Amino acid sequence: MASDPRLARATPRTATPPQPPPPPPPITQQKLATGYDGTDDGVVFEPASKEDGGFKLKFCTVCASNQNRSMEAHLRLAQASYPVISFGTGSLVRLPGPSITQPNVYPFNSTSYSQMYTELSSKDARLYRANGLLTMIERNRTVKWGPERWQDWRVGKPRLEHKEDKGSRGAEGGIVDVVITCEERCWDAVVDNLLERGSPLNRPVHVINVDIKDNHEEALVGGRAILDLADSLNEAARSEREGGGWRSTGDGDRSFDTRVPEILAEWQERWKNLPALWTLAWF
Repeated sequence: MASDPRLARATPRTATPPQPPPPPPPITQQKLATGYDGTDDGVVFEPASKEDGGFKLKFCTVCASNQNRSMEAHLRLAQASYPVISFGTGSLVRLPGPSITQPNVYPFNSTSYSQMYTELSSKDARLYRANGLLTMIERNRTVKWGPERWQDWRVGKPRLEHKEDKGSRGAEGGIVDVVITCEERCWDAVVDNLLERGSPLNRPVHVINVDIKDNHEEALVGGRAILDLADSLNEAARSEREGGGWRSTGDGDRSFDTRVPEILAEWQERWKNLPALWTLAWF
């Protein structure tokens, strides 16, 4: 029996609509460019959170023996989630001994902070506890394995063996954006060494000296000052990066590099008792 086509048109359609496509998998990793100049270290890690602005400069702190001032600054920067490494520029690690003519001397790169702590405790725990040496080394061994020498650092070599160091996340590529020394002779040693290396990577690095007296109290003050400087530098670098690396200020285009002296001058107004030096060098 033939059906009436008009009844078919009057019947409501009940076809099931197509299912939407599944959502894309969550992004758990991303590649982060190494610094404000956009170069890539090839390091992959978790993306930065929105709370820290999504970008962090990489820092290196330097003193004579990689014990007091550079390590206090290293710890401060690491606690603030900055990628950071640290070094000493001396020929040997020298720590106070029972007299001024009897220092405790150790080689760089091969003696751990734990070894130093054990040896000094066995020599005279009361003396080295009283002068703050054991307390300082206790702090250091929670930060990294042992003191490293600046002149032995191979810039650009991955630091995968240092993944347990505080501040190592983000610094695995062996490259930094800013070097902060804690004494003028260390600044001289760093700048001279960079000149001797001949800039094989052709990569800019800001070398800043914050003159800090080598005692525990001044190291604490200096650590706070260096963190303040790092925050100011990072904010400027982040804003330049978000603007494509350059930002027009009305008097011409100015990069992060050209802003550093002004940032340092503003910082110096806040920390008048810590004389500073600056230069732009090259890796």
